[in-house]
Amino acid sequence: MTTIYDEQFVQRLKRGVESLISEWGASPQAQVKLLTLSENATFIVEDPTFKFCTKTEGPNRFIVRVHRPDYHSEAEIRSELEWIQALKASQLVTTPAPLLRHKAPAHEDPFIARFDDHGASRYVVAFEFMPGSEPSTDDDLTAGFETLGAISARLHQHSRQWPLPDGFVRKRWDFTSAFGDTPLWGDWKAAAGLDQDGKQVLQQLLNVLQQRLADYGDGADRFGLIHTDLRLANLLVQGDQLAVIDFDDAGFSWFMYDFASAISFFEDSPQVPQLQQAWLRGYRRVRELAPEHEAMLPDFIMFRRMLLTAWVASHAETETAAEAGHERYTQGTVALAKAYLQAHAAEVSEA
Repeated sequence: MTTIYDEQFVQRLKRGVESLISEWGASPQAQVKLLTLSENATFIVEDPTFKFCTKTEGPNRFIVRVHRPDYHSEAEIRSELEWIQALKASQLVTTPAPLLRHKAPAHEDPFIARFDDHGASRYVVAFEFMPGSEPSTDDDLTAGFETLGAISARLHQHSRQWPLPDGFVRKRWDFTSAFGDTPLWGDWKAAAGLDQDGKQVLQQLLNVLQQRLADYGDGADRFGLIHTDLRLANLLVQGDQLAVIDFDDAGFSWFMYDFASAISFFEDSPQVPQLQQAWLRGYRRVRELAPEHEAMLPDFIMFRRMLLTAWVASHAETETAAEAGHERYTQGTVALAKAYLQAHAAEVSEA
């Protein structure tokens, strides 16, 4: 599949970013460099005169995210930034602050810029630069997952207590939005290498999963505003500090889904049971968690795995999908589904 993020397209986005960075206070000496590509394009701006962050070595920096078109509305992006600002004010979690556009036109949002890209409006936001590195699955992640469990609990605690601002809108991540007629991340049936037998296994999995999620319910004690994408790529480690970045997919879902997102793309690793126990220890240091919620973690792992299987199929051109291995990831999903169905054999016979 041909990637939309070819060199010509990236250069076009870079020029769009360059046309805007002065609104955040960057000087003509600033250099814009591509940082990451997934669905959004993320750039780093290095500027020796930039004054927001003065504690990092070398040029002062900030991060610019160019949103993919036709996914989030301006109101959804504004809502994401409102939650991040509330979290920063609460000091419950370490995360980069959104940057104010000091030179924004008076009629525009002070945090959200935009540029025209061949007739499409591309939303652009900026964040402070935060040093650190992504954890690796080759490392011992146990201590980090205990910290992440505590962070997750604080996020959940905050979202339950925080009065949503007027006009707040974020996507809802439930069974219908994931696997219904208009799935947010695409159709899992389009997964590479998925044969008829595999489709039957995954459909059977979804039948059981749908019923179990319906039985579990979406009451306020288990469902609310969460990060939804706490995978390793969205964590920054520096020393003994763990920061959370990229709230782009934050929305309304089950609290326990945040653990499932943390093991994205390595759900079948032998580390997972140990990491789950570490995450639960950290979580329970901050917030009570009844056994009924812990018991649903395998369900949310499969929910996330199926979502990612659909995502890899619909975003095959991305580096993340290529690293997961298109057919290999599908085959792994089918294997995990078979193990899940075996564990729920009684429910399978009723489905």
